[in-house]
Amino acid sequence: MSVVPVVDLSRPIGEVAASIDQACREVGFWQVVGHGLDPELEHEAWDAARDFFALDLDTKLLSAIPPGAAYGFTPLAGERLAASLGEETPPDLKETFSSGPADIPDEIADDPAAAFVYSTTPWPAALPSMRATWQPYYEELAGLAARIMSAMAVALALPDDHFAGSIEHHTSALRALHYPDLGGRAPSPGQLRAGAHTDYGTLTLLRQDDAPGGLEVLGMDGTWHAVPPVEGAYVVNVADALARWTNDRWRSTLHRVVTPPVDAGRDCTRRSMAFFHNADWDAVIECLPTCVGAGERPRYAPIRAGRHLMDKFRTTQG
Repeated sequence: MSVVPVVDLSRPIGEVAASIDQACREVGFWQVVGHGLDPELEHEAWDAARDFFALDLDTKLLSAIPPGAAYGFTPLAGERLAASLGEETPPDLKETFSSGPADIPDEIADDPAAAFVYSTTPWPAALPSMRATWQPYYEELAGLAARIMSAMAVALALPDDHFAGSIEHHTSALRALHYPDLGGRAPSPGQLRAGAHTDYGTLTLLRQDDAPGGLEVLGMDGTWHAVPPVEGAYVVNVADALARWTNDRWRSTLHRVVTPPVDAGRDCTRRSMAFFHNADWDAVIECLPTCVGAGERPRYAPIRAGRHLMDKFRTTQG
């Protein structure tokens, strides 16, 4: 049995909040069903990602991440996620395409530091359907994240709209990930499809397939546990900013994507799509009043969400 529980978002809010609190305390991961997302839009966005990765490399490189920007294409072995925790590893065996917010809030349009997380997405000219499907899917996932954040506020004994003012102009990213089949070749020592890491923002929503060489989370028992896909579900995990907000009441858990067995005997190409939800650029992440006991002190000093995100992201490149 998986250590990652399943939470039905369509249940009464009290049940949902209690289940979320338990999952976030014990493992930092859960899978959400009953979310009500449009399955046709999900499939269209998924298929557009498949079509993009099927393009030749030169065409994909036309949409590479521009210098100083956050979004676009990263080729195979172009990222080392474990570097965000100071680990030296071989590059990750994946290629990705990320998109960001469509609009820049007026109040920060002139802030040069914010240009990174509000940078333009270089959509592929060879695949116009990608932008047409991804942008509404991005908004659907943002709406789901907001509903989850509302339930999380209730789980933390706060008003259900507590986080609303901090995620109005969120700096979230939608990323498609393609893990190519290794053709029976063994990876380099210590090389994974995605190195062990934690996510950076508030929470992550992940849609995954069932190909070998998948997602694993580090349990409280100190061992790695696979997260098998559940039909129609999104994997949800607490990320660093939310853990910091809760004074570590909730866990931002190490996770990784492992390489498939060399003798799998089948095509092990794997695909997933992740929505990395983040707070507003200028939102202040500081200990919530319900997450510090009498006589206790917060573990962390307040920090702006945008700078926290930017610093983390830049450690993983190359």
